[in-house]
Parts: sequence; C-alpha cells; structure tokens
Amino acid sequence: MPRPVQPTWFITGASSGFGLAFAEYALGQGYNVVATARSTGKLEHLAASAPDRVLVHKLDVTAAGEAEAAIAAAVARFGGIDVLINNAGYAIVGAVEETPEHELRAQMETNFFGAVAVTRAAMPVLRAQGHGAIVNISSLGGQLSFSGFSAYSASKFALEGLSEALAQEVAPFGLKVLIVEPGQFRTNLAGESLKQMPEIDAYSDIVGGTREFARTMHGTQDGDPAKAARAIDLALKAETTPLRLQLGADSIDAVRGHAEQLLKDMAAWEKVGRETRVET
Repeated sequence: MPRPVQPTWFITGASSGFGLAFAEYALGQGYNVVATARSTGKLEHLAASAPDRVLVHKLDVTAAGEAEAAIAAAVARFGGIDVLINNAGYAIVGAVEETPEHELRAQMETNFFGAVAVTRAAMPVLRAQGHGAIVNISSLGGQLSFSGFSAYSASKFALEGLSEALAQEVAPFGLKVLIVEPGQFRTNLAGESLKQMPEIDAYSDIVGGTREFARTMHGTQDGDPAKAARAIDLALKAETTPLRLQLGADSIDAVRGHAEQLLKDMAAWEKVGRETRVET
C-alpha cells in the first residue's frame, strides 16, 4: 500500500535529545506526531505548537501495558502509525566489574526490552496496514565497544541482533526496519541520560579515559540531531532503505575500521576455522 500523504511518526523518549528533534522535524514536514515520554510535562510546548497534529502520551517503555495503551491512543487519534521510532534509552559508564547486576539489567530493560515491548505492541497495527517502518535507534556502540561502555553496547548489540531478524520477518508484510547508528550528537546521552557506575581503583587507568570523555563531551558533540532526523526520513523514503544507517563521520569511520579489522582477522584465521569440519 502507498504511504499516506500525512504520515504519523510515533516516537519514544520524545521529551529531549534525539526524540524531541525527531518530533520537531516531523512537524516541520507536516507529519502527525505521537510524542511519548515517561514525563510529558516537557512536551506541552510541542502539543501547543500544532494541536491538530500532535498527540502527547505518557509512556514508560519498561512499564507493563503502557506501550499497548499508547499505541491504541495513537490509532484512535490518527488512524494508524507509519513510522515507529524506538528512541527511549540511556547510557551507563563503567567496567563490567564496576557495574552491579541490577544496573546491567535496568540498562537492558530500557534500551532493549523497552524497544521490544513497543515494537510488539505496534506490530498488529503495522501488519494490518501493510505499510510502515520501525526505526530502532542504536549507536556506533551497537557495532563495536570500548572499555567502560560494556553495558550500553550490550543493550545496543542485542537491539541490533533482534532488528536484523525482525527486518526479515516483517518484509513480507510491506514493512521496513532501519537500525540507526549515530556517533556523537548533541543530545542528553552524555548529560542527564548518562549514569556513572561506582569506581574501582584497579580500573582507574583502564576506564578513566572513557569516564572523562563521557563527562566532558556534553554540549560539544559535532552531530546535529535535526540533521539526523532528516537523514532518517531520507533513508525511509528511499526505494531501497538500508538495514543500517551510520550517522556522523565518527560513526562511519569507526564502523568501517571495525569491519575492516574483522575481515582482516577472518582472513588470517580462515584456514584454522575451516579445518574444524568432521573428517569422513
């Protein structure tokens, strides 16, 4: 089915950062916007700016039943959802040993299971429509990781693995899946959305640089969230939408370097790997 003239974007974590930039971009394009967040107070100005095209709805992606309620409200208001953007999330900084189990589980609950919950709630609507897209906001940390970002990358690696399978599962229904891998953008990820784990002295030299980088980069990042929104829209409108979209020179360079090293290591150890077959 063709895309509607006035599509509806459903955005999680829309009260700041990428989520707010996506909402503002969509409104600027004449789209409908369902802006969701755990606290909706920061979204009142958005609703006031275009009351006929904005629905603000409370959504804690980790709370049972809230995703279904938000999806139902979106369908009741706008008749459907054309682009679901799973953006809600936060980051942890700390070595694996420094990260308590409950913090790791909480990271996974929001960044991974939260996105899964909203996606599952939206799928019956999207399948019935026969058109639409699911955009999962990952990170360059969804392709590679660094000391201190283990928990965050684990949540994004999981999201990417699920998304890759999901893309194959929903394509027969006319649906697209886009994994977005931003580098450093001027969002709140390094601000109020960043959580530092308790420090262990043994890791001060190993993770200390990552901690300092995370502390000081807020507000200095090169990436413009508004331009990220436009890039996502262009990718969704393309005849062939990529499965993964790297945003920012830092992401492109890091992911390319990581892929090249992977291929180099594979070539170096290919003979050993191939000699593991059962002899007949």
